[in-house]
Amino acid sequence: MYILVVEDERRLAQVVRKVLEEEGHTVDVAHDGEEGLAMAMDGSHDVVLLDVLLPGIDGFEVCRSLRANRVDTPVLLLTALDGIEDRVRGLDAGADDYLPKPFAFQELLARLRALGRRRVQARDPDQLQTADLMLDLRRRRAVRDGRTIDLSPKEFALLEFLMRNQGRVVTRTQILDHVWGYDYSPDSNLVDVYVTYLRRKIDRGHGQKLIRTVRGAGYAVGD
Repeated sequence: MYILVVEDERRLAQVVRKVLEEEGHTVDVAHDGEEGLAMAMDGSHDVVLLDVLLPGIDGFEVCRSLRANRVDTPVLLLTALDGIEDRVRGLDAGADDYLPKPFAFQELLARLRALGRRRVQARDPDQLQTADLMLDLRRRRAVRDGRTIDLSPKEFALLEFLMRNQGRVVTRTQILDHVWGYDYSPDSNLVDVYVTYLRRKIDRGHGQKLIRTVRGAGYAVGD
């Protein structure tokens, strides 16, 4: 699944992200309400894991705003507020489930699986497509024009992130955060190096170049 974690406790966010990625999920992370709301608004995630006590706007308001804008992504509220009134408030705001802190990761994963099953999508959620490039998320392979492309795990993760954001520009910082986590400096040229690797494998020999550089901004796949 493609999961958005909105959690201001950075250490907890990193641990949750690591656990989810080890389970094979793709994870985005936001650390405040405004950022989380902006990332969730396009409805591309399968589930939003949303803390309530966030800086800026709280999780209740994020959830209300999503529902007011007809974003139907399932929301699991995650918070230390576990009173009945707080649970009712969260569910009334449009949340689908509620898990109080502290929690067992086994229960978190089970609840996410349950919410993910409720997410009915018109397209096949196991594949991403850009022009003649297909990314099979279940089998972890890329195919362009009928030819299978051998990708390393990081190359695959980078290409998946770009294709999930098809038509949108993603910055180097966003790519570092999503693909490599917080272990690398924003000044690192790691992203540029791996984009070069991808271009050699994805675009070389094809008239249509799918990976674009947007000068001063970042990278994009597709129009």
